[in-house]
Amino acid sequence: MPLEKVQSAADKSLDILCALDIDALIVYDVQDESARTNEERPFPFSSALDPFEYTTEYLQRLCIPKIIYRPAGKFSKEELTHWLQQLSSHNFYPVFVGLPSPDYVVKTSLKEAYEIWRTNHEHHSVIGAVTIPERHAILKDEDVRMMDKVGSGVSYFISQCIFNVAYTKQTLQALLANCQSCKKELPTVIFTLTICGSAKTLDFMEWLGIHVPDDIKEELRSCENPAARSVEIATAIAKDLIEYCQQNNIPFGFNIESVAVRKEEVDASIELLKTVDQLLRNNGLRTSVKKEGVNSVAD
Repeated sequence: MPLEKVQSAADKSLDILCALDIDALIVYDVQDESARTNEERPFPFSSALDPFEYTTEYLQRLCIPKIIYRPAGKFSKEELTHWLQQLSSHNFYPVFVGLPSPDYVVKTSLKEAYEIWRTNHEHHSVIGAVTIPERHAILKDEDVRMMDKVGSGVSYFISQCIFNVAYTKQTLQALLANCQSCKKELPTVIFTLTICGSAKTLDFMEWLGIHVPDDIKEELRSCENPAARSVEIATAIAKDLIEYCQQNNIPFGFNIESVAVRKEEVDASIELLKTVDQLLRNNGLRTSVKKEGVNSVAD
């Protein structure tokens, strides 16, 4: 994409984001994951700008913390050390993720990447990781993976998009039991909610490994307005998880995203964000980030 088009697209995103009362922005490192499966990718992969470069060059107006993803295994220790230093100088925060396919040769293990972070940045920063409830449904060890990462300095986890709330609760239950057994503090869990506004988006989510229960899948395929219905479904999931976490004293939050770029789905994701924000406020769990009468956008 020509740079002038990148700037125009970023400005449109900023106009939306700067008007929202949000705590932070997650910037993904989008990778081509086609090699991990034989199934055809529903949407063709388009290469993206490096998330750190995109954030520093185009998102300066948005004066909130930025969380930047990076597949640690693709980079050498020297490259990761430099990248982490750049993040620190901009007050950004890292999340290390795995490689997009098993074909990649690992240059730096996750454990080594965390050690680099701990050596140079633990005293002034925080680091996150991802959690995948679908993986726990099969392997029954997501809590062990999470606590291993806690031992490496991770203090919070961002989930894969959630449509199967039962899988998520099973993961949380195992995490609770693990922490109680080891007498360790629970890490914060950030639940990712998204919009499904078309059959193709649903196919893409399943291609990504997101488990959508059959009843929800059928409803989204057959209803007249799947974007609006998915807002309702995600809201119900949020209510369920808020109640569960409050009952079990689990520190938590929400990440709202749209996996598709269609305007209808982006607009629905903004509606979902505002709805979840109000749910948190109604439960006394959130107050405004922006001060009354003060614009949080830098000149």
